[in-house]
Amino acid sequence: MSQGAFWQYKRLDDMSKAEWESLCDGCARCCLQKLEDEDTGEVYYTDIHCRYMDTTDCRCTVYQQRQEKVPACVWLTPEQASQFFWLPDTCAYRLLAEGKPLFDWHPLISGDSNSVHKAGISIAGKGVPDDQVPEDDWEDHIIWKA
Repeated sequence: MSQGAFWQYKRLDDMSKAEWESLCDGCARCCLQKLEDEDTGEVYYTDIHCRYMDTTDCRCTVYQQRQEKVPACVWLTPEQASQFFWLPDTCAYRLLAEGKPLFDWHPLISGDSNSVHKAGISIAGKGVPDDQVPEDDWEDHIIWKA
């Protein structure tokens, strides 16, 4: 018998594939290019997103082939939970890994798949594709620190 919503009582590594996938709120912030300071290890987000990101709906246009098309694309797994510090502080994967609750705008809470966009959390309609900005200029596009 469950004690509430699955994410409130299940550990990340005990979730089914469908439960795991449903944690993604669809913000696409993880698809923004990030820069790491080699000296401090701090991670900085840019407003540059993957060229395969459709910013109309914040969906990857090559989701099933993303690792082949973009070898550096990170495929999140429960085994990596201790390393989720680089994810946005609004990300359900990071929040749950840190023992924190989901935000009210999360689609699992709101019941509305567009609530993440309505809350202004997603990159919908924002940013620039990575193939339009030379990598040497990415520092000029930093928007926040993780």
